[in-house]
Amino acid sequence: MAEFSISTKPRQTKQQSMEINPSLSSSSVSLSEELQCCVCLDVFSDPVSTPCGHNFCRICLKQCWDDSQIYSCPYCKETFSKRPELNINTALREITLIFKEKFSLRRSEVLCDFCNERKLKALKSCLMCQMSYCETHLEPHQRVLNLKKHKLIDPVENIKDYICEKHERPLELFCRDDQTCVCVFCTDGDHKNHNTVSLEEESKEKKTQLMKTQTDIQQMIQKRIKKIQDIKHSAELRKRSREQEKAASVELFSDLIRSIERCQTELLEMMEDEQKAAEKQDEDLIKDLEQEITDLKWRDIELEKITHSEDHLHLIQIDPSSLHMPSDMKNWSKISMKTHVSVETLRRALIQLQETLNEKLTQTVLMKMQQYAVDVTLDPDTAHPKLILSEDRKQVRHGDIKHELPDNPERFDEYVYVLGKTGFTSGRFYFEVQVKDKTDWDLGVARVSINRKGDITMTPRDGFWTVVLRNENEYWACDDPAVSLSLKVKPQKVGVFVDYEEGLVCFYDVESRSHIYSFTAQTFTEKLFPLFSPCLNDEGKNSAPLIISPVHCNK
Repeated sequence: MAEFSISTKPRQTKQQSMEINPSLSSSSVSLSEELQCCVCLDVFSDPVSTPCGHNFCRICLKQCWDDSQIYSCPYCKETFSKRPELNINTALREITLIFKEKFSLRRSEVLCDFCNERKLKALKSCLMCQMSYCETHLEPHQRVLNLKKHKLIDPVENIKDYICEKHERPLELFCRDDQTCVCVFCTDGDHKNHNTVSLEEESKEKKTQLMKTQTDIQQMIQKRIKKIQDIKHSAELRKRSREQEKAASVELFSDLIRSIERCQTELLEMMEDEQKAAEKQDEDLIKDLEQEITDLKWRDIELEKITHSEDHLHLIQIDPSSLHMPSDMKNWSKISMKTHVSVETLRRALIQLQETLNEKLTQTVLMKMQQYAVDVTLDPDTAHPKLILSEDRKQVRHGDIKHELPDNPERFDEYVYVLGKTGFTSGRFYFEVQVKDKTDWDLGVARVSINRKGDITMTPRDGFWTVVLRNENEYWACDDPAVSLSLKVKPQKVGVFVDYEEGLVCFYDVESRSHIYSFTAQTFTEKLFPLFSPCLNDEGKNSAPLIISPVHCNK
């Protein structure tokens, strides 16, 4: 008869466990393995702990030590100088009891086969005897030498499932050819010359496979938990951003309303001033007209007298020019009356209002974009050999000496460009670059697959979305075709904003809070990197560096 050893019971795979207990989920099976005694391969019953920290069923460990003069841990084989005291691990027992109740691991109550009158609950089932015993009737198996070698398991009703139907022997081996459990006698019959291994060995291999599957599942769970966290974090950021946008919108429209009211007041004041001026003009014109009417009436009276006079001598002596139409009379047909506010007044008011609106809208848009600021640093592996990067990778300038650097595929070898270290494949991002004291520069973003060797065409079709300065005051957007930009002021700091999903790349003058140019309706399918070029040194005229600046939200 085989000696007592660990794993004397046919070990159940997860699938087998779930077939026996359909209520078990994969997670409960995993927990079942954690709460499993490595001697009987069942969930702990009255668990005790060894000094080395491993846990076993009390009766299983007692059997192991009763059969040996050496007291060692059945799991790690650590040997103890004297037999340790075995105290039930009450915390672990509570956990196993709760687990058994929750996942229906408690088998239906098995009664002792030897009790005569009132049958007591069985404590163990013996695979050799094919009987179940209460604590009292189990005592011989713990005392009698031959019986101590029998294989005991937790009480089961279906004990014949653990016995070979043909040979009435415990199932101790696993036939890998037929994928079934067999007894030792089967290897001399139907399974002769088959690849058979102990249940312990097969269960160990299966456990390794299951542990790998479990690891894969746990990784999938962690990925999904991380995804949930990302979604929640994104939702929180979106909510926070929406609240900020609402507050900014309220402030913006309040400012706009105040601006409109101010413009309305100014327009009404101008209308009132023009009305008063028109009334004054009317008064002056009426006064002039009344004076001319008085003069004309006097001449009319004089002419009336003369034309009816019989004094011919006096009539002849009168100077005719004194009675003619006065020479300083106005031509009233050429004088028009103002009936409404002048068009120029309205035009000036509307221009002022439009400028106010544009300034407020641009300021709000810029503030919104600055919320997506990212920390950008330069990638030295992409820098042209004549470019000089600062130690913190925040500045780049052109040097006259070409450094000996590895000509890796990422490095620009013709154009004096350098990319940012981090690329983006989704979402929004924003960064600012100081371009002060420069006569030439290039700035924007580029996709990862751009050509970095030899001649380069800078258009969106070729993977570049850039704005450039040439000859100190010529600004261009490198669109297809290129667009000449007319800027009111020379930018000292340029902000670059990208919305990957919307296909948008915007450039802003940070200090004047004015829009420079936008590439719209673009389609991004690759990783985008910030792109920088300080351009050539030009004998010191363009020696100032491009500086990636920290973003400070403008109020």
